[in-house]
Amino acid sequence: MKQNFTVRHGALDGVEAFLRVALHRSFRKAAADLGVTPSAISQAVRTLEAHVGAALLIRTTRSVGLSEAGERFLSRAKPAFEELVAAREVARDLGQRPSGLLRLTVPRAVVPILLEPLIASFCQANPEVEVEIAASEELVDIAAGGFDAGVRLGQFIAADMIAVRLTPSFPLVVVGSPGYLRRRGRLEQIDDLRQHACLRMRRSNGSIAPWSFINGNKPVEAIVSGPLIAHDFPTILGAAAQGMGLAQVPGPIAAGLVTAGKLVRVLERFAPMTPGVFLYYPSRHQMMPKLRAFIDHLKSRSASLDNARGNRKERRLSVRKV
Repeated sequence: MKQNFTVRHGALDGVEAFLRVALHRSFRKAAADLGVTPSAISQAVRTLEAHVGAALLIRTTRSVGLSEAGERFLSRAKPAFEELVAAREVARDLGQRPSGLLRLTVPRAVVPILLEPLIASFCQANPEVEVEIAASEELVDIAAGGFDAGVRLGQFIAADMIAVRLTPSFPLVVVGSPGYLRRRGRLEQIDDLRQHACLRMRRSNGSIAPWSFINGNKPVEAIVSGPLIAHDFPTILGAAAQGMGLAQVPGPIAAGLVTAGKLVRVLERFAPMTPGVFLYYPSRHQMMPKLRAFIDHLKSRSASLDNARGNRKERRLSVRKV
């Protein structure tokens, strides 16, 4: 049977009024401090005394004093109330300007290529904000985990989250080292993967992720096998660079090793596109200034990079025209 529960009201009713009266030994001065009438202060104190079950003040026509119960109540209530006021001010301060601890959950692969330069410039611009990065491949519940925001591939973000784009769309690519491909041969078709060592990824739910492809307009999932199962892309990518086998990873994290000649892309015409990487968070209504500042910084930096790319493109076009 479902039970009915009610929130207890009145535990702190009248405490501030009592403390002001105790300070001034006057209902009138306490009322002036709080901007209310003396009768309102008197009523608040009476309500508190009723809740406590003892008289806290001794009133005469000429003066106001503390009873023994009032003295004891004052000795405990005053520091506790001051702590509550201080806590309120700390919370209010966090709600009015960028400060405090900004906690982000992100995949390991994103940290060096995307977040490190962004975090460095953000911390310089916002010295009162500390940033904590929890690198994990798990799809973390950011509210339950106490995070302000997360970073994930777009396809893994829940529909009720607000998402801010960090990257354009990009392909999932299959890569292998030149040495591995010399030993095992190049691939032409998706079915050729049956003859190759494929380095696999275990998802946060415990399952091993199949490899995804596009054949024409048709999505294809391939169940592959190989000598290594890992929980993150950097581990798989490093193993591929060492010649252990093929890896399917987001294009941007393999780009540096491909450019350096340590990895080669294969099956490129079957590479599926992903929506890209996004920052996500629960609600604009709950956003603290520290997260708002981070998002604004992210957008500003992204706009600056876009302008720089546009300028470089214009310069290249000018050179061609000459």
